[in-house]
Order: sequence, then structure tokens, then C-alpha cells
Amino acid sequence: MYGIFMESLVIFKLYTGLKPLLLLTLLMWLFLLVMEKNKTVRIVLVYAPFLVAALFLFPVSRKAFVAAGLDGETYYRVLWTIPMGVIYCYGACRLFVGHRRIGLVAACVLVIVCGSFVYQSQYISRAENLYHIPDTVVKICDRIGSGDPQVRVSAVMPTELIHFVRQYDPSINMPYGREMLVERWEYYNAVYEAMEKPEVVNMEELLSATRQEHCKYLVMGQEKQTDTDPEESGLLLIDEIDGYRIYEDPEVE
Repeated sequence: MYGIFMESLVIFKLYTGLKPLLLLTLLMWLFLLVMEKNKTVRIVLVYAPFLVAALFLFPVSRKAFVAAGLDGETYYRVLWTIPMGVIYCYGACRLFVGHRRIGLVAACVLVIVCGSFVYQSQYISRAENLYHIPDTVVKICDRIGSGDPQVRVSAVMPTELIHFVRQYDPSINMPYGREMLVERWEYYNAVYEAMEKPEVVNMEELLSATRQEHCKYLVMGQEKQTDTDPEESGLLLIDEIDGYRIYEDPEVE
């Protein structure tokens, strides 16, 4: 049990980062614990977060989570139910209720000073369009999409694009998705094996796999190396968009 507790504690530390923003939330939680009189607010922002955190760290809870058939690797998602941002914002509003303007400035300054610039993260980039996906994906999807949600097309995409394609155009099918990027899931897909695993793509093996999956289009980065020219293998180069070559396979209906 102690080992399970320590694992949960490590997950909690990794999730929160134990950074100043967590400290701010904790301070506001303590403030609400002492000062908040509204019973509903106390239940939602004081008692419930404490109960969730306590149950998360309680070893039996994790054993029950796994016993219920849930993936132990996603146990950290339980912490999503703790409204850290709401606790801080509501607590700050209650704290500075008598001096709203100064309080608003002080609360914002604390968040800015204790936080970090979001665009420093490798996982966050500035939005390029209303869809909040890369413009390149929009251009490629518009190029190969049918324009009719009832008419579906299949396409092979580089791994860096597969997260976004279905968000923009659900009529585009792909033989594999993000599940192939998580090694511990141990998924197998013949197209992925032929397209992404080798440094130099064997076009004969790739086309054998894509034609079995009825892939009409193949999208490749210009840096992708192949043992033979895709056009010599029977593909048609129909466009080049932002460093990606779009091939059409005339043998696939």
C-alpha cells in the first residue's frame, strides 16, 4: 500500500508541478475554508477538492480504479475534477471584495508573476485560424477533401498532422491515428509500419499496405526518403503544400 501511495504522490507532484500557482490556490482554499459562509460554495470549492485529493492519494482508491477496468496510466485524470483556477479566482474576488479595482490588479499580477508564458511550451502555439489547427492541415484537407460530408476519402498523413485532420474534416479517413504514437499501447498497423518505421520507405511495401486500406492519397514530407520515386511507382504528384507532397493513387477508387 505504501508503494501505491508514493506512486500517487509522485503523480500528484508531476501534475501540479508544485509551482507558485499551486501555492496561490492553496492559500485561497485556506481563506475560503475560514471565511466562506455559503454552504454550496463550501461544498464545491472547499470540501470536494479536499476529498478528491485525499481519495486520489488513498491507495485503495487506485486499486479500485484499476479493478473497475480503467487504465491505471490515466489515473491522474481524477485530478482534473479539482477546479484549481476557480478556487483561486473566486477566493481572490472574495478576498478583495472591498477593494475590487486594486484586488483585480493584484490578483492578475500574482498570476502573471507566479505563472509562465504559455507559448514557451512546445505543446502550445499561436492560433493560425479560427479552427485552432495549423494552416497547413487546412490547405491539405481542402485539396484532397471531397467537399461533401457524405463522400469519404482515405489518406495517409505524417504523424505530426494526424491529430488535426479529423478535427477539420471528418470525411477524411486515415488508416491510423494517434494510437500509433503511444508505444505502450503496442498497436500494429501495416501502413504505419511501412510509412513511419524505416528511414527509407520501401514504396512497394507501402503501396501494398495503402491499397489494402483503400488509401486514395498519400501525404509525405519533403524530407521523407523513399527507395524509388513515388511517381515511378505509379503515384501522381498532384500538389505541394508547405513542404508536403500530395500524391494520388490512380489504382484506388
